[in-house]
Amino acid sequence: MATDDSAATERESGPTALRIVLGAQLRRLRESVEITRADAGYNIRGSESKISRMELGRVGLKERDVADLLTMYGLTDPEVRDKFLAMVRRSNEPGWWHRFTDLMSDWFQDYVGLEEAATRILSYETHFVPGLLQTEEYAMAIASHGRPELAGPEIRRRVTLRMQRQKIMGRPGAPRLWSVLDESVLHRPIGGREVLLRQIDHLLSATKEFPITLQIVPYSLSGYAAEGPFTMLRFGESDLPDIVYLEHLSGALYLDKQDELEIYGRVFDRLTVDAETPDRSRQILLKIRAAL
Repeated sequence: MATDDSAATERESGPTALRIVLGAQLRRLRESVEITRADAGYNIRGSESKISRMELGRVGLKERDVADLLTMYGLTDPEVRDKFLAMVRRSNEPGWWHRFTDLMSDWFQDYVGLEEAATRILSYETHFVPGLLQTEEYAMAIASHGRPELAGPEIRRRVTLRMQRQKIMGRPGAPRLWSVLDESVLHRPIGGREVLLRQIDHLLSATKEFPITLQIVPYSLSGYAAEGPFTMLRFGESDLPDIVYLEHLSGALYLDKQDELEIYGRVFDRLTVDAETPDRSRQILLKIRAAL
């Protein structure tokens, strides 16, 4: 196990990403001593499926279980064990979004944690400005289904959560956001004329202030490269594979198989070619703003 890489991961990653990295390291340790998942599971009073979930980072890691596995895998160096178990404790600390978990499904909690750890975020949107670039008014219009005056405490907290997510763009080492928007997004009057006007102003300022690339796919090429919106997350840790995130009405899909990643990578490349350049996209924003 590369303890230097592990220490760096502990400093830089949120709990979700750290859990995935630790799971991958446990898998490598197990495979290096040729122990099956079934035998490892029996050793911690569990099952083969429990070990599989641990190694994939799908569940929290119990310090006792990890300590027993490290012993089984022959990792006896006290210093290395202490560092590993310290990382396990860190992976179980609640993220900043913990106070919003009553509003979030498990699959979205995972996304927020991974988004926080990403070094690059590539997104394609066909209906709305992406959440990381929305103004509070625009987000409120969406969350309230166009009736912000009727928004109760739960809706307001959902908007607060979205605004909190945006803080990653202003932190040191912020992820690089590359957003491709279908042109129709900028003509859809979410919240009305004034809200859309301020949203466009925000896009113009955010692309100057933060590490953001924004491109607009014109109507003439809309719908050809991709059937719907998606987000690709890329990470600095070698144990974290790229992930494609697809959200639907009742849940979300996380794609991380190499063939799937290659397909979406090619699609995003095609979108960036079909879209106007960042400078030309900025001119389109200014033109739309002037026409509102």
